[in-house]
Amino acid sequence: MLILERAIKNDAQKLKEIQKASFDDESKQFNGNVVGGPVGYDSISWQEEMMQNCEYFKILYNGEIIGGAIIVIESNQVHNLGRIFIDPNFQNQGIGMKVMKEIEKKFPDSTKWWLDTPNWSTKNHHFYVRCGFTKVGEEGDLYIFEKK
Repeated sequence: MLILERAIKNDAQKLKEIQKASFDDESKQFNGNVVGGPVGYDSISWQEEMMQNCEYFKILYNGEIIGGAIIVIESNQVHNLGRIFIDPNFQNQGIGMKVMKEIEKKFPDSTKWWLDTPNWSTKNHHFYVRCGFTKVGEEGDLYIFEKK
């Protein structure tokens, strides 16, 4: 059973660990064996800050935290998918698609979603296109995707 639930301070350590594993795994595979991720991905205090300033959800699968999603609300209708991550052990099982559908259900008034992702992250590109996003631009080494 898959559930999206608001993350709380006690979840910060686990979410940091999963985020680090997920982004490091992706980076190793698609960015020349380099380990790394976006700002704050390996910081407990950053997780806690995002819980206060954004809509931060933990992804529960059979009662276990297996990932998270951070939504930045720019207006009632415009939302930024700031981050979505799933434990590498649970990837490629259709969970990400289910999570995206649940996220969209939580914000039914949204008319536009957008996100950015590294230009080397071909796995992410494929996933976002499958979720209905379209690449609309580039900023430095990031691709910008939108869904209306």
